[in-house]
Amino acid sequence: MSHVAGRLHQRAIAAWQRGEPEAALELLRRAIEADPHSPVAANDLGNMLAQLGRTAEATAAYRRAIRFAPEYPEAHNNLANACQMAGELEEAVAGYQAALRLRPQYAEAHRNLGSALWRLGRTQEAVAALTAAASLNPGYTEAIALLAHQLRQLCDWSMADDLTSRLIDAVETGSGAVNPFVFLSLPATPRQQRLCAEQWTRARRLGAGASPPLPPNRERVTLGYLSADFQEHATAHLIAELFVLHDRQRFRVNGYSYGTDDGRAARRRLRDSFDTFVDLEKLSHQDAAERIRADGVDILVDLKGYTTGARPEILALRPAPIQVSYLGFPGTMGMPAIDYILVDEFVVPAGQQEQFSEKLVHLPHCYQVNDRRRPIAPAPTRAACGLPESGFVFCCFNASYKITPAIFDIWMRLLDKVPGSILWLLDTNAAASANLRREAEARRKGGADRLVFAPTLANPEHLARFAVADLFLDTLPYNAHTLASDSLWGGCPVLTCAGETFASRVAGSLLHAAGLPELVTSTLAEYESLALRLAESPEALAALRARLAGDRRKLPLFDTPRFARDLEAAFEWMLRQRQP
Repeated sequence: MSHVAGRLHQRAIAAWQRGEPEAALELLRRAIEADPHSPVAANDLGNMLAQLGRTAEATAAYRRAIRFAPEYPEAHNNLANACQMAGELEEAVAGYQAALRLRPQYAEAHRNLGSALWRLGRTQEAVAALTAAASLNPGYTEAIALLAHQLRQLCDWSMADDLTSRLIDAVETGSGAVNPFVFLSLPATPRQQRLCAEQWTRARRLGAGASPPLPPNRERVTLGYLSADFQEHATAHLIAELFVLHDRQRFRVNGYSYGTDDGRAARRRLRDSFDTFVDLEKLSHQDAAERIRADGVDILVDLKGYTTGARPEILALRPAPIQVSYLGFPGTMGMPAIDYILVDEFVVPAGQQEQFSEKLVHLPHCYQVNDRRRPIAPAPTRAACGLPESGFVFCCFNASYKITPAIFDIWMRLLDKVPGSILWLLDTNAAASANLRREAEARRKGGADRLVFAPTLANPEHLARFAVADLFLDTLPYNAHTLASDSLWGGCPVLTCAGETFASRVAGSLLHAAGLPELVTSTLAEYESLALRLAESPEALAALRARLAGDRRKLPLFDTPRFARDLEAAFEWMLRQRQP
């Protein structure tokens, strides 16, 4: 690199570190003009563009770097990252493999390869790649966090205690490398969850931009809902009816989507439920924020948090005067740009305010919205579900990463004590099902035969099968959320154990709003005891089912029009707080 190019490059890096991205980009482009064949400058330009969400431009910069330095492993890795961000997973895998051929000990490329392989469903290869990353760099916390989560999804608990301890220690010692969503499923405290989120935010420089002023005396308030999940997704199944029920005399309702259009009926229904629907998928973070700002959104509601595919960078640019976290992420985001989080008194008691960077706004019944229009197919027979014709059916359709050894121990003891009973689980992936069968057999000879795995079905058929389950057994420390509502909507009682964190108290909130508070326990011993009593008392269980079999739409949990009015009252309260 020439002297002039080198000086410009250094100034670009300094500008970027000062938080001046446009100046940094301009300086780096000038450096490339001064030395057009510099692969390092092109690679750094790609990195800056990628962090700004300008993925297509970043891809071009990385390709330029590779053109001038084909044996530059960082550029191959970064190009693969851009491909993964764009959903081009096969291309991403090829790019990581190219980087690793050039540098086999490249821990970051192993970690990124593991992420892409997992998204492709190549689970064993993904775990091997992440294990290699953690072995090459034992302090690589991001790789350890992803490995821990993927092993949980496989129900491979061989390293669970060690990895959990390492991640909690990393957060306590100031690491910003532990993904807050991964951290939700660990036995951490609310304080530790806030620490994790705030450190993650600082490490990614997700500080708040200047908040635009709130226009005075606007005739209608403009709400914006921001998500990648306006398609066939659990969040969409819960919230779809809300968008239609908003009072259009008082609110204009816009949808902002940065997820892929899957072309299915749910996408079309969601798109048509908004006054304006905007596809932000191909826009940079800045351009997406500018579009939201230009639309005059007064209150922007984020439905993603830090879940898969989230773009919190848009929120960090402060496109709306009031920004709210809701539904998708059951915890604090630790972001200065988020003003409020919508909760209820059960999921987050008022005394936990200090564990949240957002101001708590308590809805009067349950924070979770539900869609009463979700159709339920005709109930299947037990035989059609692969279940025995007789015997008690314990059920848990939670994601496999939520199942812990302690919970599974309880479930196996219940199968021991209830003759002829079976445990009905969701077949999330073949490896997890195989591992659960192995764990069941290790705890009880013939235990594997007491497990039945259900396939993933379309939502109407999925809801219908709850009619043939007797009792839904929840998980801890990450409860059933959408699935708890699904079970109750399908007429099956849910038994939960409430912990201290938001994620561990959701099912308890749903049960209170469904009129079944007696199914909320506070210790695992109580949870196990009550499960056994219900399995041995058909009359008590029938009484619970009868309470669900009435007009569920009158229950606070499923009274969506009432929820819409309560939510709108919360929004209007937020607006009043900003009025001069």
